[in-house]
Amino acid sequence: MSKQELPVLQPLASDTGSTACCTPPTREPLGQADAEELAPLFKAIADPVRLRLLSLIACHEGGEACVCDLTDAFDLTGPTISHHLKVLRKAGLIDCERRGTWVYYWINPAVLERLSAILGPRRGTS
Repeated sequence: MSKQELPVLQPLASDTGSTACCTPPTREPLGQADAEELAPLFKAIADPVRLRLLSLIACHEGGEACVCDLTDAFDLTGPTISHHLKVLRKAGLIDCERRGTWVYYWINPAVLERLSAILGPRRGTS
């Protein structure tokens, strides 16, 4: 695995106000069991190809995409795409069904909602 330097992100203009550096938590911090359950999901999407595959499937008309539509979007071999799809499937982020010669993939919305709940702000707090 190669080492990459990550860019340093500058704060948004809206973040430079007079608010405190750190805001107090609005909900309970993530526990050990939840962190261990969620880590493989984040690891699965931490690859640019898998992130793009997830996005392509989510944005595809009808909510599902044929593997033939996915492989055409990359300059990678079929087995490489299949590997990445398998990682996403094993993580539970997508599901699939064979129809004749082709396999169709769709997003598992419950799993993505779980990830968004961790990353997004808690609603209903004042």
